[in-house]
Amino acid sequence: MFKALVVDKDPDFSVTLREVDDDFLPEGDVTLRVGYSTINYKDALAITNRSPIVRNWPMVVGVDGAGTIVESSNPAWQPGDHVILNGFGVGENHKGCLAQRARIKGDWLVRLPSNFTARQAMAIGTAGYTAMLCILALEKHGINKEDGEILVTGATGGVGSIAVALLAQLGYTVIAATGKLSQEPYLRSLGASGVIEREKLAMAGKPLQKERWAAAIDTLGSHTLANICAQMKYGGAVAACGLAQSADLPMTVMPFILRGVALLGVDSVMAPLSMRQQAWERLARDLPLALLDAMTTEITLPEVPKAAADMMDGKISGRFVVRTSE
Repeated sequence: MFKALVVDKDPDFSVTLREVDDDFLPEGDVTLRVGYSTINYKDALAITNRSPIVRNWPMVVGVDGAGTIVESSNPAWQPGDHVILNGFGVGENHKGCLAQRARIKGDWLVRLPSNFTARQAMAIGTAGYTAMLCILALEKHGINKEDGEILVTGATGGVGSIAVALLAQLGYTVIAATGKLSQEPYLRSLGASGVIEREKLAMAGKPLQKERWAAAIDTLGSHTLANICAQMKYGGAVAACGLAQSADLPMTVMPFILRGVALLGVDSVMAPLSMRQQAWERLARDLPLALLDAMTTEITLPEVPKAAADMMDGKISGRFVVRTSE
């Protein structure tokens, strides 16, 4: 028997920490003893029932997991291997990792970099992995640190915090946009050169505005993303990876056809294995572990529902790791 955080809707929606056994787990060729998980925005949506994230019921939530393989029929993996799981519909269609055990497909796994612990990997989680995918997309587009300021929205959140730390470590001039100006000291400690109020970007604006940003990483969408595009320098690029404000995009084509702005969509859920491996290799090389530890709070499985509610209410900053053991 082991513990798992389960959401169900029979007869009404519920979130419970249950004792279950391996028969409760789905099909898969690898069984993982989960050491640590984390809370992502998608997990918080599912736990608080604020969006129809879950597709199969009952569901063990938890998009991310890091731990040790205990059983494997996949030739790529052996018992004792230390691995990371991000995405692939886990916690939505396939029972996830806010549990002490998980059964998944070995083809979804990435080997844990040797300089990371399982705890540090989950402090990074899908949020930090997504931040690195955004940086890789900007680099591929040709953005470099001499081009000018890079804007990061949702900067106190998981993706934003790690994006600020990574970009600053790489030598970029980073401007953090946040609705929590009281967190300016935190953002500057991560390497932000400046902090702006997110409300300046959140309202409807002109199709073209004064050029400022060489690039941006946006987690919000909607008017925020529209205004960022309208403020991009000629030839700049925006890596878009979230919709925390809204999924709509109320803008014109003018930034694209008059300034050559590029809008780069970044998906972390179904990204191919080669891209995942590259992202984790770069995280292992470029992310300052002291900053990662400073932005990380550790909790246990029983504390997850409250932390998820606080995340949805905008009450937390940085990253939460979930220790699955007692």
